Amino acid sequence: MNDQQLLERAARAAGIGPILCYEKARNCLRIGDRKQYRLWRPLDDDGDALRLAVALLLDIEWWSSIQCVTVQRRGFGETIAWLGEESRSGALRRAITGVAAKIGITLP
Repeated sequence: MNDQQLLERAARAAGIGPILCYEKARNCLRIGDRKQYRLWRPLDDDGDALRLAVALLLDIEWWSSIQCVTVQRRGFGETIAWLGEESRSGALRRAITGVAAKIGITLP
């Protein structure tokens, strides 16, 4: 699954829309209408990722002893992210968006 599909499915899961388009250069979705839109960037923005996790009631568990995080929601499996020193927040954002996309796949 590429980033565009990941974002579109995650937005569907959270009821975020309407989606105008995917911006490859900024790796985000434009949300809203043509006159007034905002950028939605849960892969790059901590706030968008946290709001996504809260909206979907995701469980996040840190394992500092082995440097990983698990993100899950009952019935949709889990995503495990290994945390490097420089990319901890990036790994968490991608894990949150990945679980949201799994949820979005199941919706009509």
